[in-house]
Amino acid sequence: MCVSEDRTTQPSVQPAVPASGIADPAPLGLAAFALTTFLLSAANAGWMTAATGNAWLGYALAYGGLAQLLAGMWEFRNRNVFGATAFSTYGSFWIGLFLWARFVAPSAASASAASHDVAWILLAFAIFNTYMLILSSQVNAAVFGVFLTLELTEIILFIGNFAVNSNIVKVGGYVGVITALVAWYTSAAGVSNGIGGRLRLPVGKPLVS
Repeated sequence: MCVSEDRTTQPSVQPAVPASGIADPAPLGLAAFALTTFLLSAANAGWMTAATGNAWLGYALAYGGLAQLLAGMWEFRNRNVFGATAFSTYGSFWIGLFLWARFVAPSAASASAASHDVAWILLAFAIFNTYMLILSSQVNAAVFGVFLTLELTEIILFIGNFAVNSNIVKVGGYVGVITALVAWYTSAAGVSNGIGGRLRLPVGKPLVS
């Protein structure tokens, strides 16, 4: 007696999904964001009294801008919509701020007008950062910390720039330094966990699961 095989009842074999083939770009993006934020925040805090105060400018284009934008593009390759949106947006933020400082600010009618420009830019990015902050609560505690301190930095700075109040801007600079340190830690944690060595830095669990 011949028994024919009923192929309709056999489980189908799905092809394996290929790996992306690239390393996690998030530590690079966070490091680029951290360093540029640190340089600008140190200037805002009034720490660069013996310097020009513009040390951040070139790095806004090359590191915080270009390197972070590339990290965002690689996150698209990794199908990480949160990382892609965050890094691409803030990479573009730094490039835009460089272009504004280089080409628009020098022709501003007054220092007050330039300050108000910065205030509107920071207000716009604070709106973006608000929903990214809420959504970052589903990533991990370290990433949430980056967006939380950044939110505070942007709010304080746009208030200070709208008021043309250097003391408020200085406070924003201090908070910005904290933001940079949190971002650097999160970057270091990504590198430590990515290389698979004994030293692993914790990033904490998501606040919302």
